[in-house]
Amino acid sequence: MCGIFACYNHPNVNQFKPKALKLSKLIRHRGPDWSGNIIQNNSILTHERLAIVGLDSGAQPITSPDKSLSLTVNGEIYNHIHLRTVECPDYQYKSLSDCEPIIPLFQKYDIECPTYLDGMFAFALYDSKNDRIIAARDPIGVITLYMGRSSKNPKSVFFSSELKCLVDDCDDIIAFPPGHVYDSKTDKITRYFKPTWWDQDKIPSTPIDYKKLRQTLELAVRKRLMADVPFGVLLSGGLDSSLIASVAARETAKAAAAVNTDEEIDANEVLAGIDDEGNLRYTGWSKLHSFAVGLPGAPDLIAAKKVAKYIGTVHHEHHFTLEEGLDALSDVIYHLETYDVTTIRASTPMYLLSRKIKAQGVKMVLSGEGSDEIFGGYLYFASAPSPEEFHTECIKRVKNLHLADCLRANKSTMAWGLEARVPFLDKNFLELTLNIDPKEKLINKQRIEKYILRKAFDTTGEPDLKPYLPEEILWRQKEQFSDGVGYGWIDCLKDTSELKVSDEEFNNPKPHWGDDIPTTKEAYWYRCLFDDLFPQKAAADTVMRWVPKAEWGCNEDPSGRYQKTHKDHVKEIEEN
Repeated sequence: MCGIFACYNHPNVNQFKPKALKLSKLIRHRGPDWSGNIIQNNSILTHERLAIVGLDSGAQPITSPDKSLSLTVNGEIYNHIHLRTVECPDYQYKSLSDCEPIIPLFQKYDIECPTYLDGMFAFALYDSKNDRIIAARDPIGVITLYMGRSSKNPKSVFFSSELKCLVDDCDDIIAFPPGHVYDSKTDKITRYFKPTWWDQDKIPSTPIDYKKLRQTLELAVRKRLMADVPFGVLLSGGLDSSLIASVAARETAKAAAAVNTDEEIDANEVLAGIDDEGNLRYTGWSKLHSFAVGLPGAPDLIAAKKVAKYIGTVHHEHHFTLEEGLDALSDVIYHLETYDVTTIRASTPMYLLSRKIKAQGVKMVLSGEGSDEIFGGYLYFASAPSPEEFHTECIKRVKNLHLADCLRANKSTMAWGLEARVPFLDKNFLELTLNIDPKEKLINKQRIEKYILRKAFDTTGEPDLKPYLPEEILWRQKEQFSDGVGYGWIDCLKDTSELKVSDEEFNNPKPHWGDDIPTTKEAYWYRCLFDDLFPQKAAADTVMRWVPKAEWGCNEDPSGRYQKTHKDHVKEIEEN
C-alpha cells in the first residue's frame, strides 16, 4: 500500500511542482520506501511507496511502454496473475508489480477497467495523448481516497490518499465514493460496482450454505497472503480476528509445506499471489505472527493469548497505558482526519499497536473489519424489529464502511507504513453473504450474534478436521474493540473530557458547526481537536459520525457494553 497525490489540469503545473512534492511528503508515512513523480502536459502524479509485492521493480508512477499513460496507485490487486496471463497477456510488462496490469486493462476496457480488478485500490491514471485522467476506488472503500476542487482554479481536479494534502488548495472536498470511477472526459463520477445485493430494499431469500460460506472466506484469506515481505494478523481475541488468524495460520502452513526447502526462492522472480486454481504461489513467512494490544488484564488480551496458543502463531502481546493513549489523541486525529467518537476510541490502541508491529519488521497484517456489518454483529442489531429491517441496516452499514471501520483500519495502520488487509470485505464473500436470507442472521435467545458465521466454522460432526478455534472463543459474545482493550480506556476518555470541556463551553457550541452539534463532552473535545488541525470547512464536510440506530431503542453511546444485549449477558454471568 502507498500514498498518492495527483493534480489534473493545473494552470501552471511546473510552478506547482515544488508544492505538490511537499503535499505528497505529508503522506510519506504511508509509503516510506520510495518516492516518485511525473509531469505530463498540465498534470502531475506523485507517489509514496510501501513495497509489499515486486520489491525491486514496482516503483511508481508506472508508465506504459510508449510513456503516454501514467499510473499512481495505492493498493493490492489479488488477481494480477490472472490479469497478466489471461486478460492482457500481450502487454509488455516491465515490473512484477501487482498494480501494473491496470494500464493494459484501461487500454482494453477504458473506464470499465476497475470492474476487472479483485483487490483494494485507489488510483489515478493519466492519458497524455488525450489529456484525460480517470480515478477509481475499490468497491467498499478499503483504501482511502479524496477528491478536491478549487474555486480559484475551477478546471483543476485534485486526488489524494488523505485529506491533509487537499485542504490548502481545495475548498470543495469529498471522500471519493467506493466502487466509482471519475472521468475527466465527462467530468462525472459513475458507479462501476454493481453487485446483486446493492439495492437495500431488495430482501434476499437464499438459504444458508455453511460449507460454501467457510470455503469462500478461506479463499478470501488466501488471496490476501500475497506478499514478498513479513506479515501477520491483528488478533483481538474476538470472533472475527480469531477466525481470520486461524484460517491464515492454516494457509500459511500449507504454503510453506508446498515449497521445496532445498530450492532457494527468489521473491523478485516469482509472481506472488493466487493462480487461477486458487493456490497461493508464494508467501513471505513460513509461520504466522499475531499481534494484540490492550491495557494489562484486558478481556481481549486474555482471549487472544488463548487463540494464539491454539492455532500456533508466534504471538506478540503489547500493552499501552491510559496516559500513552491520551498523549496520542491529537496525532490519532491528525492521521484519521475525523472527529467521530467510535472511530477515535477504537483507532487509538490500533495506532499504538501499529507502531510496535512496524518496529518488529512487519509490513502487512490481516484484520477482521466488515464482519459486523455483513452479519449484523453489533449488539444493537438484537433490537431489529424485523428481518427486513435487519437486512436494510446491514446493507447501509456496509455501504458506509469507507467512512468508519475501513477509514480506521487504513489510516491507523498506514500512519506507520503498515498495510491492513480485510478478508471479510472480499467482493465474492460479500456477494455470497449479503444474499443470505436475513432470518438466518437474527439475534435471539437461541442464536447469538453472527450465529451463521460461527456455525460455518464449527467442526462438530467433522472428526477428520481440527477445530478452527476453541469452543469458548468461537461462541464468545462480541466486545467492541475499544471495550475489549480494557474498559478503563473509554472511562478514561469520558472522565478526561469532563475536565477538558466546561459546562459553559458544552452548552455553547461553535457557530461554524452548524447543525452538527456534539451531544457529549467527549464528542465536543474531539471536534475541537479536529478543528485545531483542520480548520477548513471543507475538511469537516468529509466526516460522518458512527452511532447505533436510535429508532431501535439503542443507547446513544456507541460502546457495545451500553447496549441491552451486553448488559443482559453480564447479568446472566453474574447470576450463574
